[in-house]
Amino acid sequence: MYEVILYYNFNPIEEVERFTKLHKNKCKELGLKGRIYISSEGINGTAAGTKEQVEAYKQFVWSLPGFEDTEFKQDQSDYIPFAKLICKIREEIVSLHMDGVDPKDGGRHLAPSEWRKVMESGEDYVMIDVRNNYESKVGHFKGALTPDLDNFYDFPQWLDEVNIPKDKKVLMYCTGGIRCEKFSVLMKDKGWDDVNQLHGGILNYAKEEEGKHFEGKCFVFDDRLIVPVDPKNLEPIAQCEITGKPADTYVNCANMECNKLFVCSEEGAHIMEGCCSEECKASDYKRPFDPENAFKPFRKWYNYFGDDFKQRTVESA
Repeated sequence: MYEVILYYNFNPIEEVERFTKLHKNKCKELGLKGRIYISSEGINGTAAGTKEQVEAYKQFVWSLPGFEDTEFKQDQSDYIPFAKLICKIREEIVSLHMDGVDPKDGGRHLAPSEWRKVMESGEDYVMIDVRNNYESKVGHFKGALTPDLDNFYDFPQWLDEVNIPKDKKVLMYCTGGIRCEKFSVLMKDKGWDDVNQLHGGILNYAKEEEGKHFEGKCFVFDDRLIVPVDPKNLEPIAQCEITGKPADTYVNCANMECNKLFVCSEEGAHIMEGCCSEECKASDYKRPFDPENAFKPFRKWYNYFGDDFKQRTVESA
């Protein structure tokens, strides 16, 4: 069993190139795999390794001046969901494409228990899913606004057009919390006062509150692609783009000239040989479809949750 971590920390880094080089060397030394982005505003990463490798890396991060308080969301996987290590410099560790956004001026952080309490209180609020459309498509909180946007940097324009009353209580969430750090600042700057964000995001909520009131599963940016949130509610909320049947497994189109990420069931994948359309299926640039690896996370849930989940999944299809 391997450990998978997700983390970020907004802390100014002066010598970004030097910091990145040292960081990358340390990750290589430990044998860690994943994606780590560094900028003058801080660090944002997701990585995986053995329990010992991950613990050593966490200790390393905590030893860095200004990063002693870095919080790690941690999960387990029966395989390392990254092909290699990427550790590089970016202009922003999460791209909103706006200058002068200081996360320290953001919204109030709600612990998972507080978030659930607000949801169950009957209080009037608007909830915003601050993720891309392909993420919210396979899972989201009940009643949340799920903007049909391809990129996080499209959210400022969406906010200008959506017409949310300024006196409305706002709840917002994302995968691990980093996008809310910036979007909450934007909302406060534009006149909303009661702005609240889910501390640690969906992944922390899943661990602390067992995903209560969350429908579907959570999209993650590693080879697993989606992970369960509420172990008592594993039914897909999306549909296979080939068969139309309930599904929430993402695959990349086998046509290398397309490579579209789309929701597909095993049945649909076999019908189209891993492709998203007949045109792609006929392409000369089609890579062999490997259903064993494409549906590995899905089979993991089958094995873990047992016959009851198997039966319910078969019935829902």
